[in-house]
Amino acid sequence: MEILANVLVGLVAALHLYILVMEVFLWQKKPGKALHGFDREMAAATAPMAANQGLYNGFLAAGLVWGLVASDPTGFRAQVFFLVCVVVAGVFGAFTANRRILFAQALPGAIALAAVLIAG
Repeated sequence: MEILANVLVGLVAALHLYILVMEVFLWQKKPGKALHGFDREMAAATAPMAANQGLYNGFLAAGLVWGLVASDPTGFRAQVFFLVCVVVAGVFGAFTANRRILFAQALPGAIALAAVLIAG
């Protein structure tokens, strides 16, 4: 179960690295605009906000990677803390921005969190 938990944590970290790249570097380019359906003007107007959000997603990914490489109990605690942050951010985003965030961010985080807690 520990291997499965580590794989799931790694996938959630990769998801948040992907979000970082999309929001910081590709927001005003074709992939970023297509993801959110923004035209050039809307993408330009929201780029600073997206970059800020992307940076936070990078911090979540870094914390999850730290949790994977740190020895226990620090690694376990870091994984639990950052996965809880992922779930909370996903639920908040689903209520305030877009319901898809619940399934794209909160659900994977919750599944990984359950696996970590069971394996722990």
